[in-house]
Amino acid sequence: MPLIDFILHIDDHLVTIVNNFGAGTYWIIFAIIFIETGLVIFPFLPGDSLIFAAAAMAANPKYGLNVWLLYIVAAAAAIIGDSINYEIGKWSVTSGAKHSWFNKLINENDRLAAEKFFERHGSITIVIGRFIPFIRTFVPFISGGSKMHYQTFVIYNILGGLLWTALFTSIGYFFGNFPVVKGHFSLIVIGIILVSVVPILVVALKKKLTMRREQHFND
Repeated sequence: MPLIDFILHIDDHLVTIVNNFGAGTYWIIFAIIFIETGLVIFPFLPGDSLIFAAAAMAANPKYGLNVWLLYIVAAAAAIIGDSINYEIGKWSVTSGAKHSWFNKLINENDRLAAEKFFERHGSITIVIGRFIPFIRTFVPFISGGSKMHYQTFVIYNILGGLLWTALFTSIGYFFGNFPVVKGHFSLIVIGIILVSVVPILVVALKKKLTMRREQHFND
């Protein structure tokens, strides 16, 4: 599938984008991260691996990417995207609920997983969720739907956006051009995804163990 190929070989595709669009690459990066974080129906876009790959290219002078500008662009896209997603979530519990077409666009399983994660960790989920694929797209949506105070959301949104972008920009910039990383980039991307999903698996495992204990005591 084209999307899977783009995600697993994002470094190769990014080279093509840089060669074709030059400075316009920043706008493309902004658009992809904004869409992933801002539009709740696109949780599958590769935000973290995109930042990682772009930062690795910024460390190589021949591509002409500035790592600080990349960081600013990616952080702005993440923060603005989450703010838009918050508004969509707020709208969804009023006007959105009346439109069946809107509900069909939402992945129910991903939404429920994000809701459970949010209920367990509270407002800090806005920061933690940044580092978890799919969850990060639904957390601001759920925050808006739960009528969280916007000022509270903005604080965690900015903090999460800056930390998430800084982490993958730094890792990509300092380690992305190591021969072992460049030679196994697809495995690195898969590794990023798997590591990001670990918190969800831990929460699910704890919940399952708790349910088993409760069932054992009831028996």
